[in-house]
Amino acid sequence: MKADLGTPQNRLQEMATRLNVLLADEHVLYVKTRNFHWNVTGKSFFEYHEFFEQLYTELAEKIDEIAEEVRTLGHFSVGSMKDFLELARLLESKQHTSKDPLKMIEELKDDHETIIKQSKQDVAKAEEFDMATTADFLVDIVRYHEKRAWMLRAYLE
Repeated sequence: MKADLGTPQNRLQEMATRLNVLLADEHVLYVKTRNFHWNVTGKSFFEYHEFFEQLYTELAEKIDEIAEEVRTLGHFSVGSMKDFLELARLLESKQHTSKDPLKMIEELKDDHETIIKQSKQDVAKAEEFDMATTADFLVDIVRYHEKRAWMLRAYLE
């Protein structure tokens, strides 16, 4: 059944598509962060291991929220690894063999900043479409990633 939210169906579809791309990016970031959690080494192993776990646990919650927002708009969320990799703008990492956790952190920072920039474009589109609740939802996504990017930059200073 189509959602009757007072927004034309083509606009709901476009926002659902944008949210599915964001969902794919979040999944790539989640898997990358989990990979780093599993494979980090060095003198500060416990600190990084726990930090990466905190990050991927938060990302799992964001992933669920994004998928539910797509459903709220009356569309289906993508859910396969194949779909995630086809839609994602982020790239998988090869850092799992790195001995330098700072390289891992820098890669995560870059990905969070990429999601920030792209999500701001999605906020603007939601506002253009007069979809205030979706815009508000996306602002919260931007806020989350801005805080995580700041925390990651702090590690690198």
